[in-house]
Amino acid sequence: MNVKTHTNPHPWRLTPKEAIALQRQLAGKVIRCSGIEIEDVATVAGVDTHFHQGLAFAAVVVIRLSDLATVDHATAVKKISFPYIPGLLTFREGPAILAALDHLTAVPDLLIFDGQGFAHPRRCGLASHMGLLLDMPSIGCAKTRLWGRYEEPHTEKGSYSYLMDGDETIGAVLRTRSKVKPLFVSIGHRIDLHDSINIVLRCCPRYRLPETTRRADKLARSGWIG
Repeated sequence: MNVKTHTNPHPWRLTPKEAIALQRQLAGKVIRCSGIEIEDVATVAGVDTHFHQGLAFAAVVVIRLSDLATVDHATAVKKISFPYIPGLLTFREGPAILAALDHLTAVPDLLIFDGQGFAHPRRCGLASHMGLLLDMPSIGCAKTRLWGRYEEPHTEKGSYSYLMDGDETIGAVLRTRSKVKPLFVSIGHRIDLHDSINIVLRCCPRYRLPETTRRADKLARSGWIG
């Protein structure tokens, strides 16, 4: 059984103006509450993409949440058809990501993306966009901030502060390892922020980055390094 796009996929060859309009349209469809009981999440997939010589190399790694063992993985390569524009990176990564997900045999219960979700100027970053297309619970877990303001969380692992845009909470600034830089966690689709934080922490037993991201990153890099 493969992961399949739930909705009719939109065209990817859009102008930046058209892409922005699409993000605003999709943002209104994001479900900001959990569509799955967290205790029922058995497998989580990490998704990452690297770029080299005009190509996007996407990788997805599925892990078992109970012991973080890898149970499946897949890759795909697509020609890049959209320019690099901050806030519109989904349109560079999306086609390769969907192709990689389509090659999975073990369908995950939840997706974690190395990027933003709701913590986006139009509330539709990579995790939200892909979660909507796939109709799957998804989380954005980024290494850097794209949007919003925050106060530094305490230095202990598990501490977090909220990422704010005006009076609106758009994500969390989460310390996944004591005395190291925090990650920026936001909902993607069909999950709430509290559950997103808990899932990310469960995927970070030793390192700053979730095991999902670490393994997907290594797999994506292997597509063009070797």
